[in-house]
Amino acid sequence: MNTGSIPFEEALTALGSVLEARDQNLEIVAVGGGALSLLGYIARPTKDLDVVAIVHDGEYMSADPLPPEVARACGEVAATFGLPSDWLNPGPTSLLDLGLPEGFEARLVTRRFSGLTLHLAGRFDQICFKLYAAVDRGPRSKHVDDLRRLKPSSDELLKAVGWARGHDPSPEFEDMSRQALAFLGVEEDDAAR
Repeated sequence: MNTGSIPFEEALTALGSVLEARDQNLEIVAVGGGALSLLGYIARPTKDLDVVAIVHDGEYMSADPLPPEVARACGEVAATFGLPSDWLNPGPTSLLDLGLPEGFEARLVTRRFSGLTLHLAGRFDQICFKLYAAVDRGPRSKHVDDLRRLKPSSDELLKAVGWARGHDPSPEFEDMSRQALAFLGVEEDDAAR
């Protein structure tokens, strides 16, 4: 089994070809480390590509569970490339329930692989998601490293924390998010704006 970074280009090309050969089309939206890797923002090994939504007739729908025909095709690609069975997974699809950052769709980067259309979350949206995860996972997490590679400005971090706090308005999350901002070099006074 592949223990390093997934060869996403090859795996996605194969998945798109399998879908096309079966006269199927799939349109998905991806976030996270795999998406950042495909966009060239990070080079660290990643184990999966996180699907936040399936697009059907222009509408974002939950990716959990993946449609059976898609799961089968992903399994075949996993077997061919020695990948984990969940190399393409709906882990973050709950973000749809909470709401994506305003303007999300306009910032998507689209790639096509035969029967697969892949929309990758844009840089600012990734900053929002990575900040949210970093607050949850702490200062030593891969999410903080990913944030640093994205080189967010103080303003972008403040906007991202505003979005994240809208998803978790608890006092504990607010305190942890202030600590995360301070760790990233944004003064707490700025966070109170």
